[in-house]
Amino acid sequence: MTDEKTGGGTPVPQPEEVNGPRSGDLVTGAGAPRTLEVVEVREGMFGVHGSGDTSGYGGLVQPVAMPGASPRPYGGWFDEVVDVLAEVLAEGGTRFEAAVERVVVDPPGAHAELTIHVHRDHLVDVCRALRDDQDLRFELSLGVSGVHFPHDVGRELHAVYHLTSITHGRRLRLEVSVPDADPHVPTTTSVYPTNDWHERETWDFFGIVFDGHPSLARIEMPDDWPGHPQRKDYPLGGIPVEYKGATVPPPDTRRSYS
Repeated sequence: MTDEKTGGGTPVPQPEEVNGPRSGDLVTGAGAPRTLEVVEVREGMFGVHGSGDTSGYGGLVQPVAMPGASPRPYGGWFDEVVDVLAEVLAEGGTRFEAAVERVVVDPPGAHAELTIHVHRDHLVDVCRALRDDQDLRFELSLGVSGVHFPHDVGRELHAVYHLTSITHGRRLRLEVSVPDADPHVPTTTSVYPTNDWHERETWDFFGIVFDGHPSLARIEMPDDWPGHPQRKDYPLGGIPVEYKGATVPPPDTRRSYS
């Protein structure tokens, strides 16, 4: 690899050089080793690729990596929760492997957090098991978050549920991934009524449709607002601002953003 230099003599990384994790890399630590899946590589900022612009971000090459499944043992109480959940699902006639896509412990180390990736068809059953079993007792859902990964093909939209066990003093996340072409997830309001407004907000901002929701209407944006404004493919938009002797164009017409 050959570095180009600016006038100040600072090496500028070339676009083909990716500084960071690559697909298949191993991460070590608690709940590891596990693989990483790179779903996107971001280059530069403001449309600049591979040159030393004054913002300092011209040579930026940053991979976006998703943590893969973690191996056993997960560490701490994580193994107990996963084992009990598997038993409860089996008692109801559902295989753990059919309901759960993968278990992720991340980040590695003392501050590791547990995320259980669930297939959408089994989301409500998993929520009910986590809430009702006496050894689990995740009684409270703190909310639903939407995430948009446009380059995670076939699973572009993610709904993330933040659950708390007041009884046992524990927290975990459930995560469901759906394709942009079929953005449907069953509502969890029958298990966690507090998710009512959170699911509305996630639909409002990301376009994830929660089937069976009692009133899936906009909650933040006006009823006639076009699109879902927290998606990464949503245009910046804006209106021109006029000053005496000058006009500032809206953000989406000023320059190229990457």
